[in-house]
Amino acid sequence: MKIVPVACLEDNYAYLIIDEITKAAAAVDPVEPEKVLAAASEVGAYIDCVLTTHHHWDHAGGNEKMRLLVPGIKVYGGSLDNVKGCTDQVENGTKLSVGKEIEILCLHTPCHTKGHISYYVSTKEEDPAVFTGDTLFIAGCGRFFEGTAEQMYQSLCVTLGSLPKSTRVYCGHEAKFGAKSPVEALRTVRNTKDTWKGGIHCRAML
Repeated sequence: MKIVPVACLEDNYAYLIIDEITKAAAAVDPVEPEKVLAAASEVGAYIDCVLTTHHHWDHAGGNEKMRLLVPGIKVYGGSLDNVKGCTDQVENGTKLSVGKEIEILCLHTPCHTKGHISYYVSTKEEDPAVFTGDTLFIAGCGRFFEGTAEQMYQSLCVTLGSLPKSTRVYCGHEAKFGAKSPVEALRTVRNTKDTWKGGIHCRAML
């Protein structure tokens, strides 16, 4: 399994999840379809489905264009979320596959939107990954637009928190940092934490 982040808009991440045997790929939140298709072409992959985390335009806004560019493509989205361009609705526990090796488990992680879906992706030999959209970020969580604190706790601490410790996390964006990949954003977070002068800042505010 190969995962390719694709920077979109100002601070969004789309992703390609590629089965390296067949070169079939799932595209996660391809809000800029042409850019995501070009990234797939660069690594010799082809996109055969879209995984939409939630209905907000900066995640689902490319679905209809993707359907025009790739006729017959399946576009998955949460059954409670009214995802634009969705062809196939998914619920908590729905299982999908890509190519010969990749298995995908849909996890309902509501609060940011009521039908938000995170996608847990695994193969037999590699560490798993989860694509958390706007539920879990590198330095926080998504805003509570359509849910409650109790729902966010359940989504973060129970649903996502119960995944194996080896699970790699790929978030929808990190608005505070505008990095080109989650790894770059994490470096920025660590650097900010390591160089923060809390005492000096507090004294300056007095």
